[in-house]
Amino acid sequence: MRFIKIVLVGLLLCVNLMIAQPSWASKDLTKGADYAEVTQTLNQLLLVKDTPEEAGYTPEQFQQRLAQLESQKKIIETAKKRAQCHNETGKTVGVYASDGGKTPSELYFLAAGQITDDDWDCDGFYFPAGTQVVFSPNTPAEELTEPITVNFVDGTQSVATADPTTGEIQLNIEPAKIVKAAESNGLIPTLSQAEIDTQIPSPELID
Repeated sequence: MRFIKIVLVGLLLCVNLMIAQPSWASKDLTKGADYAEVTQTLNQLLLVKDTPEEAGYTPEQFQQRLAQLESQKKIIETAKKRAQCHNETGKTVGVYASDGGKTPSELYFLAAGQITDDDWDCDGFYFPAGTQVVFSPNTPAEELTEPITVNFVDGTQSVATADPTTGEIQLNIEPAKIVKAAESNGLIPTLSQAEIDTQIPSPELID
């Protein structure tokens, strides 16, 4: 009988381990700052839906902005994981990430073909001057005249790929924010792609 009890306890422990949720699973991303900012901006935008020109929008621009905010809101509400960055560019890229909110967001380096671990929050990508970037599907590429960071809302699965012919970096989701180096008070470094290529990828990002 004692042996049977030990076996049953062991089986229960195994089942608990199999169904146990990771630490981030119970985290409600709608309680974060991104969700508050998105919903506030969306509510303010809806106030001028009948007269978008008063807020400086053409009807087309209003609809684009509305769709962008609604998409961001849905991402946060339905996300099953923390935000992750997927590097499918074929080369090392810079990413801004934090250790699940335990540390401030900092610049790390993600190797080609790698995805940031879902214990980390990946806020977005760093792109140096000279990079040609397609910021959202069905838009033309823009050549950067200075380094930028592209930031995404909580829960976003952002993917950066590279066109094999042109080398243009293409993003699967339009960024929530784009911050230029000149606007960052020196927080965004000035690195070339050649310098990024020499960086050792940050192993903690993919543990």
